[in-house]
Amino acid sequence: MDIVTPARRSAMMANIGPRNTAPELAVRRMLHRMGYRFRLHRRDLPGKPDIVIPRVRAAVLVHGCFWHRHNACRFAYTPKSRTDFWMRKFRQNVARDLKVRDDLERAGWTVHVVWECETGDPEALSRRLQRLLPTGSSSEI
Repeated sequence: MDIVTPARRSAMMANIGPRNTAPELAVRRMLHRMGYRFRLHRRDLPGKPDIVIPRVRAAVLVHGCFWHRHNACRFAYTPKSRTDFWMRKFRQNVARDLKVRDDLERAGWTVHVVWECETGDPEALSRRLQRLLPTGSSSEI
């Protein structure tokens, strides 16, 4: 049973935006600290990737674990009510994610996905981004 009214729940869900989320801001801060310069939400690319690093042709997609169904993640739970609606929505989200990723790769971009739950530990996030992206001085990146 939901503890808020349907109207209040609707308003709460409507306030969840696709841009400038806390996980995305964490990744952006980390990339900037690492010396990368990037563009945000480029409309000319499939799916308008969250972060684009043009010099290394990399697109970073920052996915929320709930909405994008991070496997075996505690945040990727399924709501108890209206399960048919939610399962259909999640399937559509995952299918769209795969299409966007394929389209970006076909266009010559390297795609990296960072999950919301990975942004909670800045040191681990930094290590992961260093493994994913080319290294070098900031003038080379």
